[in-house]
Amino acid sequence: MLPAERTAAEVNGVVGQLGLAPGARLLDLCCGPGRHAVPLARLGYRVTGLDLSRPLLARAAAAAAEAGLRVGLVAADMRRLPFADGSFDAVLNLFNAFGYLEDEAQDELVLAEVARVLAPGGRFLQELANREALVRGWHDSDVARHDDGLVVLQERDLDLRTSRDQVRYTLLHPDGRRTTSEVSIRLYTLTELEAMLGRAGLELLAVGGDLDGGPLELDSSFVVTLSGRAGDGIS
Repeated sequence: MLPAERTAAEVNGVVGQLGLAPGARLLDLCCGPGRHAVPLARLGYRVTGLDLSRPLLARAAAAAAEAGLRVGLVAADMRRLPFADGSFDAVLNLFNAFGYLEDEAQDELVLAEVARVLAPGGRFLQELANREALVRGWHDSDVARHDDGLVVLQERDLDLRTSRDQVRYTLLHPDGRRTTSEVSIRLYTLTELEAMLGRAGLELLAVGGDLDGGPLELDSSFVVTLSGRAGDGIS
């Protein structure tokens, strides 16, 4: 439901952050319906998208086919990436697609796998919700109404001990149907994230508040980090 203009701006930000020429090998980790993978392939990058959801991958495949583009799409667990060491020049993990696993140890397995599949000099670009902004502007509930008549009720609870955001979504469909789903996501501070990256063998290179490279502030919606494999001569 995000506008095409937003996706285009995010893709431009990714290209600017990575500084890689067309032909570079990119892994879109948790690619979903290919919102970023397909336009990046259109720009000439060799893109592989990985997700656990086969329905979302089917949508990504349809989008790539409609655009006449080749995008490698893989259904797999992000803790066990089915790729050889050094397979990619960059790994992307965008739009808050991290922290949904059972605990911090599982999230660290993901980061270790990212470090493993990055080529020497490769980059890892990650975009996460800014915990500080969420806490400062906390809302227990929110209602969104869409043009097609769909109404989405969002109810949230933050466990301050575990730093997990428990979210329950209730969708009221135009035809009268009512569906619900629940998610739990671990919200990381930048301090915690940098320590995790370090344990995985990744060195934090830059931090921002958006993909355009704007500064990170308390009210920034996202934390954007750029890191690389430690020991690869990064400064």
